[in-house]
Amino acid sequence: MNNRIIICTGGRLGDWVRTYISPGDLLIGADRGALFLVQNGFTPDLALGDFDSVTPEQLELIRSISRETITYDPIDKDYTDTELAFRYALDQSPSEIRMLGALGSRFDHSLANVHLLKLALEQGIPASITDANNTISLAQEGSVQLHQGEYSHVSLLPLSEEVTGITLHGFAYPLHEATLRIGQSLGISNILADPVGTLTVRTGTLLVIQSKD
Repeated sequence: MNNRIIICTGGRLGDWVRTYISPGDLLIGADRGALFLVQNGFTPDLALGDFDSVTPEQLELIRSISRETITYDPIDKDYTDTELAFRYALDQSPSEIRMLGALGSRFDHSLANVHLLKLALEQGIPASITDANNTISLAQEGSVQLHQGEYSHVSLLPLSEEVTGITLHGFAYPLHEATLRIGQSLGISNILADPVGTLTVRTGTLLVIQSKD
């Protein structure tokens, strides 16, 4: 049984979104992300936010199509609309969370959304951010497998101050027990040489960015 949650929020969105939504996914639209979903033939299971980026007419459209709508006061709330959606998703104990539209022109919002991935990591829930050119996830103690797929490059950046014991197998530029610290670019633009590569981390939290031009 599919227990995946897709969050569509108000950053860069386009036709590529359709590739990442499958039957059985629970769809959450955050603010303008909900408008994108309903205007593109999707039915959000939940639309939420302060909806300060849509018109009253657009909000009525969202309400009429979404299975449930929750509105928040734009002043009296502690979290961004995306974080509200992400925390709701975590409470459902899903098998996976994928955020679409979480990157955009506002770098502060984009970076805050990347930081949300840490909340899922702490609960053992796989989570990622995807746009037309990138998929972003986190890795910490243990091993993960990365697949070539559509992405030509893999970049590794420390999210914690230091990440140790980084070992790569199946990459063009292997590493063995390497350490990355904030401020270093050693992990940028590696390439998977094999169909599946293995990343191992001993300590710390690592940002894993799979990208294509």
